[in-house]
Amino acid sequence: MKGYVQVYTGNGKGKTTASLGLAIRAAGAGLSVYIVQFLKKGDYSEIKALSKFKNITVEQYGLGKFIKGKPSDEDIAAGAAGYLKLCEILKNNKHDVVIAEEGNVAVMCNLISEKELLALIENKPANVELVITGRGATEAVMEKADLVTEMREIKHYYKQGVKARIGIEK
Repeated sequence: MKGYVQVYTGNGKGKTTASLGLAIRAAGAGLSVYIVQFLKKGDYSEIKALSKFKNITVEQYGLGKFIKGKPSDEDIAAGAAGYLKLCEILKNNKHDVVIAEEGNVAVMCNLISEKELLALIENKPANVELVITGRGATEAVMEKADLVTEMREIKHYYKQGVKARIGIEK
């Protein structure tokens, strides 16, 4: 099976949710899925759910805090570790679907470079489906992708003060 590059970007809700839906669909079909979460650390609801699938692996390379302004050396080191793990996973070619969750944001926050993200796309084995999520996808990343979906916020209850809810947003 030929693998493609999918990018889910935009300022609207649903990018991670879409990629996790794809992961579950792939797992249900017997495919092997590997997910790097660049910015998250902790016991999110999706981690609990995905742990029930023996053919889905999730590894977190965030420090569990929001990056404002310039990332710390620790943030950069964590991002670099996630990037190196993705390189290793793609090189070993043992997973059918590889998801770089918040990969675009990792570039926006200078945890990894646009050049590095493009290298992942370039070095992806032909049979692997690579999914990159996160707002702020660069023109170059979108140009290299086979599928680009932009989630556009039209209305969001967050603006009325609704915090992220367990099981819905986190």
